[in-house]
Amino acid sequence: MSLGAGVQSTTVYLLAMEGTIPAIDAAVFADTQEEPGAVYAHLQWLVSLGGPPIVVRSIGKLGDHLANGENTTGQRCASIPAYTAQPGIRPATGMIRRQCTKEYKTQVVDRAIRRDVFGLPPRRALIGANSVQLLFGISVDEARRAGSIKARVETKRRWSVVFPLLDLGWSRRDCEKWLSTRVPHEVPRSACVFCPFKSNAEWKRLKTHDPEGWDRAVFIDRQLRIPGNVLNRKLNQQLFLHRSARPLDEVEFDQRQEIFGFIRECEAACGT
Repeated sequence: MSLGAGVQSTTVYLLAMEGTIPAIDAAVFADTQEEPGAVYAHLQWLVSLGGPPIVVRSIGKLGDHLANGENTTGQRCASIPAYTAQPGIRPATGMIRRQCTKEYKTQVVDRAIRRDVFGLPPRRALIGANSVQLLFGISVDEARRAGSIKARVETKRRWSVVFPLLDLGWSRRDCEKWLSTRVPHEVPRSACVFCPFKSNAEWKRLKTHDPEGWDRAVFIDRQLRIPGNVLNRKLNQQLFLHRSARPLDEVEFDQRQEIFGFIRECEAACGT
């Protein structure tokens, strides 16, 4: 299964442990190395349960790649969906492409399945009777994403997808209620500390409860506007993490001005 270590994927993992859904051989956590501390603490709690193996794999620290303008192979780094605005104009008028999910999440999961689960060398397809059923924690309130995930995964020979929460008819709220009797802490939402798809409430929570994550987000936000940075090269607009088009450390996170459309864009993008 694809394990984001958030609410829905945690639910799927524990359902498999309890036997409510068929057992899984392994769970893969694709690590951008930029998650909040609460996500890593929760991941370690899941490991401590002694359930199906949790394989953690990464291609490097995403924020460092953004700051340096290149990834570990020396190629241009994948872009994050930062907000764009003309200098001095607020709020943001658009976003740049989101390439980070594919490069740092989905490709990492697929590679780990081939190499760590099946022991295949690079670029070797499944052979013989081997096949993959890949589970995703997509709940009914995210059901519209199931089709695109299925289309992407099933282009690979002998690969298919399963959505246990859709089969059960469970929403995110159902998952939270179910987890409340099984997990001794609040299950965090999995997302990079500097992911632009955050509500004001989430930004405020990061600033208040995760000072290290907040400092990291402020640092990355500033890096986006350094002249000549690879991400902003040839752009007439400036880049920001917050849709107000203000430097992150200058934003007042007023929930009365909340815009909820970002949630629909973010649904399950990075593994839930």
